[in-house]
Parts: sequence; C-alpha cells; structure tokens
Amino acid sequence: MELKDYIRTIKHWLWLLILGVVLGGAGGYFASAYQTPIYQASTRVMVMRPPQESVSDYTYLSAQQLTQTYIQLMTTRPVLEATSAELGYEIDPEQISIQQIRDTQVIQLTVEDPDPERVALIANTLVVKLIEQNDTFQAGRFNSAEASLRDQIQQMEGQISGLQTIISQISNQNLQEQIAQIEAQIAPLQDEILTLEQEIAALSTPFGQNKVLIAEKQARIDQIKPLLGVYQEIYSNLVVLGKPIEGSGDDPQLVQLQSTLGLYQQIYINLLNNLETIRLARLQNTPNIVQIEPASVPVIPIRPRTVMNTVLASVVGLILASAIVFLFEYLDDTLKTPDEVERILGVPVLGFIAEMQYRSKEGEVYVSRQPRSPVSEAFRSLRTNLEYAAVQKPIRTLIVTSPEPSEGKTTVAVNLAAIYSQAKNSVTLLDADMRHPNVHRYLGLPNMDGLSNLFRDRIEVQKVFRHKVDLPKLTVITTGNLPPNPAELLGSDRMSWILDELHSTADMVIIDTPPSLVADAQVLAAKVDAVLIVIKPGKTSAEAARSSMELYRRAGARVVGVVLNRIPRNRSYYYGGYKYYSPYSDKKGYFSSANVDLEEVSPTDNPSS
Repeated sequence: MELKDYIRTIKHWLWLLILGVVLGGAGGYFASAYQTPIYQASTRVMVMRPPQESVSDYTYLSAQQLTQTYIQLMTTRPVLEATSAELGYEIDPEQISIQQIRDTQVIQLTVEDPDPERVALIANTLVVKLIEQNDTFQAGRFNSAEASLRDQIQQMEGQISGLQTIISQISNQNLQEQIAQIEAQIAPLQDEILTLEQEIAALSTPFGQNKVLIAEKQARIDQIKPLLGVYQEIYSNLVVLGKPIEGSGDDPQLVQLQSTLGLYQQIYINLLNNLETIRLARLQNTPNIVQIEPASVPVIPIRPRTVMNTVLASVVGLILASAIVFLFEYLDDTLKTPDEVERILGVPVLGFIAEMQYRSKEGEVYVSRQPRSPVSEAFRSLRTNLEYAAVQKPIRTLIVTSPEPSEGKTTVAVNLAAIYSQAKNSVTLLDADMRHPNVHRYLGLPNMDGLSNLFRDRIEVQKVFRHKVDLPKLTVITTGNLPPNPAELLGSDRMSWILDELHSTADMVIIDTPPSLVADAQVLAAKVDAVLIVIKPGKTSAEAARSSMELYRRAGARVVGVVLNRIPRNRSYYYGGYKYYSPYSDKKGYFSSANVDLEEVSPTDNPSS
C-alpha cells in the first residue's frame, strides 16, 4: 500500500478510530472513578553499624546483610502484631513495601491504605516497634551474662554479710559453712571455664568465620579467671583459719576473717565492674536504627490515577479500533478505487456516477428531471468516453451488466440511454433481464408485451416499442411475460435477428441484462459490440469482478470499461483522488433520499415508493 492508501483508509475509518478513543477514555475514566482511592506514605530509616565494629571488607558485607536483615525483620509477625496492638486494628503485610536505597544503609518503608491519616500513622508506628524489637533482640545476647553476674553479686552480698556476722561471733560452724559456700562457687566457675575453652576450640576454623563468637567467649573467660583466683585464695584462707595457730599474741582467727572479708569486698567490686562492662559492650555492639524522615499525611491518592488511566484507556481503544480497521481492510476484497479496478480487471474506468439524491416520481428519469446536476454531467462524460472507446471499432449495441445484484446497472442503463437520446440520437433501450426486469417499473411503462413476444409470436419489433413523451428519441422494449428458459432464448438465432432489426431502427441499442453470475449476459455478450460493467465501490468484490471478466473473455465479448456507480458524495477516496463531484443544494421540490435499488424492487412496486 502507498501512503495515499493509508491516508484514504484513515479518512474512511476515522469515525471508528475516534469512537475507539472516546469509548476507551470513557471506560478508563468511569473505571477509575468507581475505584477506592489508595493513599501512600513513606518513611526512611537508617541502620548504623555497631560502634565497636572496624571498617573492613568483611564488615562492609556484614553491613549490607544487616540492612537486608532489618528489611525482613520489619514485616515479621512480632513487629506487625505489636503495631496492630498499638493502633487497635489489623495491619496487612500486603500494605507494606520495603526496599533498600541503592549504595546506602537507608531503608525506605512505604505503606498504602485508603485512609490518608492512618497510612502515615502505620508507617511511623512500624518504625517505633522495629526499634523496640531490635533493642529486645540485641539485649537477649547479654541477658545470660548479666543474670549470672547479678546472681553472683547477690551471693557475694550475702557472704559479706555472713562473714561480718562471723567476725562478731566467731563460730566454727559458721566458718565451715563459709568454706562450703566457697567450694560451691568455685566448682561452677571451673566448669564454665572448661566449657568455654571447649567451645572456643570447636569454633576455631582455618577461615575464621566465627571470630565474633570466639571473641565473646574469650572475653568471658578473661572475666571469670580473676574471680576464680580470688575465690581460691579465700578458700585457702578459710581452710587455714580452721586450724589452731600457736605463738601469736593476736587472735589469728579474727585476723584471718578480716582478711577474708576484704577479699569478699574486692570480689564484690570486681563483679560490679564486670556488670558495667557487659552493659557497655551491649550498647557498643547493638546496631542503631534511626528514623531520618518520618512519614507525613498524603494529600493526593496514588491510585486510581484518573487522568493517566483515561489516557491509557484511550490509547488502548485507539489500538483496538486500529486492529479492527486492519482486520476489516484485510478481509475486505471489494473494489474501491479506479486504480484497483484497472489493476485487477485490466480495463479503464469510464464513468463515475455519484449517489443520486432526489424524490423519484413514476416514469421519471433522473437526467431528464435534473439535466444540470453533477450526476447528469457524469452520464454525459460517460457517453463521451464510450464514443472515444468506439473510435477504432464502432459501438452500436452495448450491454450494461454488473458482477453482482444491487449494483445499479438498470439505473445506469436507463439514464445512459436518456443521455444518448438527448444528443439527438435514436436510442433503443432493451430490457433483456428476463429474470428480474426493472426497466418498465423505472420508466413507468406497462410490461404486457415485450421481448418475449418477439420470440413467441414472431411479430415485428416495432409492435413492442414503448415511448417516453419527454424523451422522443428513446424507444423502450420491455421484457414482456417472463419465459422459463431465458438463457436459451438470448443465445438463439432469433435474438441475433432481433438485434439486427434494432440496428436498422436505432443509432444506439443499450441492453440491460442480468448480473454476470447467470449465463444470460454471457451468451448475449458475444452478439453485441461492447460490454459495460457497473461496479458499486466498496460493495462489489474483486473476485466476483475478476470472474465476470474471465467469463466475458472466454465468450469473446469486448469489455470496453467499467462504471463506478453510487459513489457516496462524502467519500471522495472512492474516486481514487478524483474530486469529481461535490455536494450541491437540492432543487426546489426535491430532497435527499437514497437511490432506489431497482434490482431488488418487487414487480408490484413502483419507483416512487
């Protein structure tokens, strides 16, 4: 297809393309209008590494993994349940979307909800609960060590209090109880040191993947060993204290008890220091989560986006309409332009007849009623083109036919005969369509006698002539009674005699025949000088026209050209670019109406109906 063909197609289907855009846009608009508005609020959270971590490749990877860990932690059940409990309504995980901002340790939390105030509250509350869960989770790493130290401090406080009582009231029984308590405290410490050393040995690998855990366990051993040494020294003092000492002026038992009390107090201070060290370690090894941009209440919903949806739906409607146009154009094999006619049929287009718009009256011929109309000028141009086609070989008998019914061949035949008669030529119009005759109804003539009588009664042709008062040069022969075998009659020698008789009485014989799909026109085409094919653009299929041409060529007929009939006045693309006709004002007493399709009118109808 050439560019002008695409332009022609667009102009022809412009109404459908516009309709597709309008319907698509309307559908998108109303679909968006009935959707529940959804609002979106976003907040940003930064995850910072613990202060004690050193900067290294391993630490960098751990930081990225740490950020991803908190992204997953934000949508866990404990965080969501805590947020739901705080807000008083259920939080759906599908409302939440989380992503890490590239090349940073910043997390963007986005929440969607139909309520603009609630969506901001949900986002901010999720961050608060995440921070609380982080503190609880990180505190659990040091809870066991803190609990152990607190128990030891409480025991040490009891031992100091008991030793102070022993000093005031020295009692061997109390001394033995102190020794037993010291033994009970030494044994767990020794077992813990042994267990930690075994765990460190198990965690030690050539790749050092458990470096953090090994460091924590080693730090615990370093805390326990000094404490164990002090307990062992106390145990030795208490054992010595239980033996009698001779040759001393002071009370050796009291001296020993006071020394032991000092050691207890030293252990107590050491335990307090260890507790503070663990607390500081927890703070230094806990990742810090900071909300750097709180969520604000949104004003405009993120969806539905009515304008965008309307535009997109309009585009989709245009695409669907274009697809329909393409499908119709692809499936449409009708002839539309003169270029197509000449390319497919190999004959020229001799005439362009616009769609006739008038109020028909009985016996009225359009070119006689409106001789100055563009349609009448078109028939005159057709007559001129036929005269040019007859330069080398005169045309005195002309068949007017069409590939298919309802293409206006009778209209063309009648008006063409009238135009010839207006040129002071004697013309005979013969209705040879002995299956569905229409000439008599078009001209308002009786059909009692006609062509069938010439076959049956063997009478002279002048006896079946009919005349129009307003067209004195025009003689009409109707079909008469319809025979059962029209094809045999038209192909007979009697038909050849009839044509010879008509030659002697008229300058031009125009014959209206059935469509080419029956054999009548084919057998008659071999007996005449030329054949004129009537095609209705946009209705006549190319295959039917091509088949008709092939049949006429086989019959030895001379097809001089094609007439494009009933061209819509507002669709110049059927002309193939010829702006041959333009709309004109109706004459007084006439109004626009569709041209009557005479091939489909029943015998009881008349042209005025």
